[in-house]
Amino acid sequence: MRRWNGWGETAIEVPLSPAARAFLEDQLGPGAPPRDCSLEEALAGVPPSRLPPHPLVRTDPETRLRHAVGQGMPDWIAARSGRLRVPDGVAFPETNEEVRALLAYARAVGAQVVPYGGGTSVVGHLRLLPDPRPALSIDLSRMNRLLALDRLSALATFQAGVRGPDLEAALRAHGFTLGHYPQSFEYSTLGGWIMTRSVGQFALGYGRIEDMFVGGRLETPEGPWWIPAMPPSAAGPDLRHLILGSEGRLGILTEATLRVRPLPEVEAFRAFFFPDFASGLAAAREMAQLGLPLMMLRLSTPEETQITLRLAGRERLIRLLRGWLRLQGMGDASCMLLVAAAGTRRIAHAALAEVYAAAARHRGRSLGSRPAREWLRQRFRSPYLRNTLWEMGYAVDTLETAVLWARVPRMVTAIETALRRGLEEIGERVYAFSHVSHVYTYGANLYTTFIFRLARDPEETLERWRRLKHAASEAIVRLGGTISHQHGVGVDHQPYLEAEKGALGLRILRAAFRAVDPYGQMNPGKLIAENGGGHVPGPSP
Repeated sequence: MRRWNGWGETAIEVPLSPAARAFLEDQLGPGAPPRDCSLEEALAGVPPSRLPPHPLVRTDPETRLRHAVGQGMPDWIAARSGRLRVPDGVAFPETNEEVRALLAYARAVGAQVVPYGGGTSVVGHLRLLPDPRPALSIDLSRMNRLLALDRLSALATFQAGVRGPDLEAALRAHGFTLGHYPQSFEYSTLGGWIMTRSVGQFALGYGRIEDMFVGGRLETPEGPWWIPAMPPSAAGPDLRHLILGSEGRLGILTEATLRVRPLPEVEAFRAFFFPDFASGLAAAREMAQLGLPLMMLRLSTPEETQITLRLAGRERLIRLLRGWLRLQGMGDASCMLLVAAAGTRRIAHAALAEVYAAAARHRGRSLGSRPAREWLRQRFRSPYLRNTLWEMGYAVDTLETAVLWARVPRMVTAIETALRRGLEEIGERVYAFSHVSHVYTYGANLYTTFIFRLARDPEETLERWRRLKHAASEAIVRLGGTISHQHGVGVDHQPYLEAEKGALGLRILRAAFRAVDPYGQMNPGKLIAENGGGHVPGPSP
């Protein structure tokens, strides 16, 4: 069963080794395990539903509670402390017609609508903001079928509620793959990927979700909107890109047609170590700009390389690795680059030959495939560490951006410095580390993890998070990075969006939302604040 107030399945635990626990205590001080609200206590606080009966709408407290929040830090704090705003009802439609009927019902009763996919949003897409209207959550989990597969054109049409593993299983049965693997892959849905412009771990080879989405069907308050699947067109602006990243403000995506690929003959993984981050970064940039047919280039900073080794918990292997690094002339400043290639055996091996040559030009040394395959095996288990750390008294969160290559080193320093200094006023330390997870010919994504101690008071923990999020976001905007490379905007990134889109751009988006949602029903307050107002997650004055 899924956790109602944390990540993943209740039966799965990912423990920390004693050495890793000691390291965290040394870096941050001892954690104080919090007293979390139980499910029974949280259910006792769920108020009566304000929605009139409807055959598709459930109003029992537990169903509503389980649809109240996503996976962002404010969501966790609200759930763990029992301070939740819950929707008044949850619907589980199975057809386009039922979605349309639910939108009509919401309009008739004056309810706001919150689309629900896999519940994995980390920026507040599911969070209910102050609003006098009742809220209806529409869960698409029963709309999960493969509707059509065009083998000749390599196009597949799915209902938008399909989750990652089910989508891949359906395609693999026919010899195809989408190749989209965000870290939330096990639970997130196709509709959620499209509505937040998701990026998978193998995007270097398969592309971002906008490269895969070629058409679909959106149910809006003003009626169905169908985007036909066709090759590139010069018939005006491409309206697919208005749907992509719209975060539920235009309506509910019910069907999507995707560009898919035949399953690769081979997938090859390699790990390289470089004496410092600058060398690894130069190698990754060269590999990206050569246009090699790679699936992934993932470069850790020295700090993340070290914490990755500590968390692995295999002391003997780590000692052997450290000895090997010393023989190669590398010390604590070394960093690890993971590389993946896929395709025919000939193409994949040719790509890796070029990778070896580029790595050697920048003093890189290969350690074979084992570290990369270990990462592959563990990649969907690492979010479970959030549960483990919370129960030890620590909060862990992530943030990400993308920036031009020339600014990458400064951006890493600026973000990590902002985080590490973010709680100095109250005498608290913050541990932060980063990696480059996606590369392009002209820039790269930076993904930063930060850990800090929980306070006794949930409001104080939230205030600590707000200060850190604000400090890092200000650094990102100041250095010209995007406020979101892969998580969307939601509520938490909203105050910084104008710096990227401009005031006129925001007015254009508001006009588009009003065209299909004149009553402001659809996920209000997300992506763009209403009329310039709304929730701003900066620090308190």
